[in-house]
Amino acid sequence: MRWPAVNHTRLLRYTGLFTYLCTGIPLLRVDWTLERVSAFSHPDIGLGLLLLCYVVFGIVYWLLTRRLGSRRHPVLKILGLGVLTATAIGVGWFSHSGLSALLLVVVAVALPWTLPLPIGIAWLVLQNMALIPVFAGFPGFGWGTATLQAALYLGFATLMFVTSMVARQQDDAREEQRRLNSELRATRVLLAESSRIGERMRIARELHDLLGHHLTALTLNLEVASHRVAPAEVGPVRQAQAIARQLLGDVREVVSELRQGEALDLSQALRSLIEGVPTVQVHLDLPPAFSVDEPQRAQVMLRTVQEILTNTARHSGARNLWLSFSRTEAGELKLDARDDGRGAGTIRPGNGLNGMRERLAAAGGRLLISAAPGHGFALTAWLPMEKIA
Repeated sequence: MRWPAVNHTRLLRYTGLFTYLCTGIPLLRVDWTLERVSAFSHPDIGLGLLLLCYVVFGIVYWLLTRRLGSRRHPVLKILGLGVLTATAIGVGWFSHSGLSALLLVVVAVALPWTLPLPIGIAWLVLQNMALIPVFAGFPGFGWGTATLQAALYLGFATLMFVTSMVARQQDDAREEQRRLNSELRATRVLLAESSRIGERMRIARELHDLLGHHLTALTLNLEVASHRVAPAEVGPVRQAQAIARQLLGDVREVVSELRQGEALDLSQALRSLIEGVPTVQVHLDLPPAFSVDEPQRAQVMLRTVQEILTNTARHSGARNLWLSFSRTEAGELKLDARDDGRGAGTIRPGNGLNGMRERLAAAGGRLLISAAPGHGFALTAWLPMEKIA
């Protein structure tokens, strides 16, 4: 029997929430809780702070893990991690118990999704080392015992951290697979369009070279025959000559129509490319008849859109991306892209943007990038419609 398919990130989030709720079970025993806060000079204040830390921890954890893997509001997420760590230690301090260490295991769920790996590991170690002064204040605990106790709980937190890190890597791998699949579907659409155009061109050439030449020869022979037959017999020859000319005109018209359909339709390829983007809602605006005459130029435009999708999903923290295609008066294909992400004060093009600019420049196009903090990222690309050398 196979396990049903589950959303790993959602399951991980709910597992952390379940652990948080289980950690709070001892607080339901009123006598135990009152005994723990009785050591304070003001037990009522200690009890209130204990419950406040526990409740704040749950609320912040729920908000922080609402969209695991999202890159929106990184500063707020780091602050959220700080609140989780502080309230977890606060629960242990006010209750004189190891509940704080269990809550820090829950914090370890969010670390790989919020911080780079080296910083996440450092945070994991430091937050558990911060338990040493808390444990040292327990009755009968010295600094040595407190250190050993903190190291013990660090092992459990490390197990949760590694589990969450593996889930993060699997999520990234699924996103990469989705991107490659969408790119493969778009390329397959282009190949199908290219095959269709190639077949139409082959048929057009065959019609022109075979039927066209033969009908032209037939017309010329009938013209010669019309001058050699007796006047009384010239009527049927003239009629046959007219039919031959009509057939030749029909063949030329069919050949012209076949050649007019040689442009690549990019609409389906673009829809395949943006299909299933998980973290960004893509709004696509296409002209009524959106086609490109050359496969190489179509490939350049598809790669440009793919790079925009990748950058938006990985770096912008945006929820929406707008892609609008149009044709300029100069006959260029124009792409306007913008998102509602966090933007940037200074644009530092990486390999992706540089590759996009170089790819467009090789096809005779150009690229304009603009961004501002809090106003998202905007990009405009132009691609000429002449044949690429």
